[in-house]
Amino acid sequence: MYKKLLQENTNNINIQIFRYTIVGGFAFVVDFLILFILTEYLKIYYLNAAAISFLIGLLVNYYISINWIFTQRNFNSQLMEFMIYGFIGLIGLGINELFIWLLTEKMALYYLLSKVISTIFVFLWNFFIRKFILFY
Repeated sequence: MYKKLLQENTNNINIQIFRYTIVGGFAFVVDFLILFILTEYLKIYYLNAAAISFLIGLLVNYYISINWIFTQRNFNSQLMEFMIYGFIGLIGLGINELFIWLLTEKMALYYLLSKVISTIFVFLWNFFIRKFILFY
């Protein structure tokens, strides 16, 4: 069971969601820590810092995803694949920024709590759109 969940190539959507949750969790930690450092220590405006940290998290997520989760590819060109992956991520970034802004500015939540809530929606968007457009 361990090998099937963590090591073998698979197109099983349940195993892919499990793995994507691990990868997404790791990318989230990278994103969250960079957001915190940029905002708290480098004094970068939180929405600008959120965009920068999100894009770094996107790169981490892509690299691990193509090597561990989505081994069946639909594009021969890795550049084209990454461009589409990135475009989906940019839409996710828009969702991320919108949720963080709404929750922080309009609902007066702490920006890091807003980030956590936003991540749930962006996670679902990213997985299902990428799965069905890029790696079906």
